[in-house]
Parts: sequence; structure tokens; C-alpha cells
Amino acid sequence: MLNSSVLVLNRGFFPVHVTSVRRAFCLLYAGLARAINGQYELFDYPSWSALTVAAGEDSVGLVGRAVRVPRVVVLVAYDRVPRRNVRFSRRNIFVRDRNICQYCGNPFESSELNLDHVVPRSQGGKTIWENIVCSCVPCNKKKGGNRPDQAGMRLISTPLPPRWSPEYAFSLRPPIRREWVPFLNVVDFTYWNLELQD
Repeated sequence: MLNSSVLVLNRGFFPVHVTSVRRAFCLLYAGLARAINGQYELFDYPSWSALTVAAGEDSVGLVGRAVRVPRVVVLVAYDRVPRRNVRFSRRNIFVRDRNICQYCGNPFESSELNLDHVVPRSQGGKTIWENIVCSCVPCNKKKGGNRPDQAGMRLISTPLPPRWSPEYAFSLRPPIRREWVPFLNVVDFTYWNLELQD
């Protein structure tokens, strides 16, 4: 339980990190973060630990009582958004291509996809964002060591390096908890929580 995931928000309620329950409790206890409940109320450690734990809720046992596990915490003083690049990895390529074969357009499970060099390495192709796409096994076999035009195939979309976004950062840490959803969709969160004026 102490190693399960907690979403960390900056002071502006923008997602910046995912941490462990253990680290989240350390941040709460030190006064560096506040826990958020389902009604978007903020709690420091004493007020959070005073909440009752309902049946079925995740909790951590202490001497003589249990404390509810926070699933979202907001940092008290950190207001920046970290600038990040999307790491060039197999999983991020699957996320970019949405597990869709870039030649036939069919969706597949990650285990049923290969990574294909658009311009084969034997023809000078490099292993970079702009030259790697997801492909299913039949399309990969059909293309072989050729470029798509040489094999009579076309790419569905041009492969480009993705820009960092919360969707990339948090889609890679399964499971995304239901408590996180309002904070990962910034437009939806802003719509529902923007202060209205006359």
C-alpha cells in the first residue's frame, strides 16, 4: 500500500508528478503539501489524519487507528510546471501511435505490435522519433527491408516527436486512478473549478 501511486499537483492544481503513498505522507507531515478529497477540499496532515476511514477505503494502519490514503496532493509552494521532453522509448512510441499499426490502421495490443524503421537501417535510416512507427506483424513482414513506397505501402500519419503533456506522463503509469481524472484533463478541471463572476 505504501508504494502505490499518488498524483502530485503544483500550487495551480496542474499535475507535475506521481509519487508513492509513503512520500505523499512525508510531504503532508512536513507541511509541504495538502491532501485533496473528492469535493476538492484541502487538508493538512492533522486534519487529514482526523478523517474517518470508510469501509473499503484504502488506509494505512497506525497505532490504535487508521489513516485514509490520499490519492491526490497539492504542493504548497511549488507553482512551476516542469519542462519535460518525452523520453524516446518503446512505450512512448505506442502511446504516440495509440497502439495503431501505422500501415494498415488497425488497433492492436502492445504485445501484438512491432516497432518499424520507416527508412530501414540497411538504407541509412536512424532510430529516431521521425523514423520509428508501430506496425503489426503482417505489415512489418510485407514491408520487409524496404521503404514504404518501395513496398507499395503508405503511412497513416507522419511520425513526429511528441511534446510533453500530462497525458503522456500519466498514461504510462497504470492504473490511472479515478481520483486523478479531473486533474489530468486540465480543460475539464478548469471549466468546473473556474470562479464565476457577475
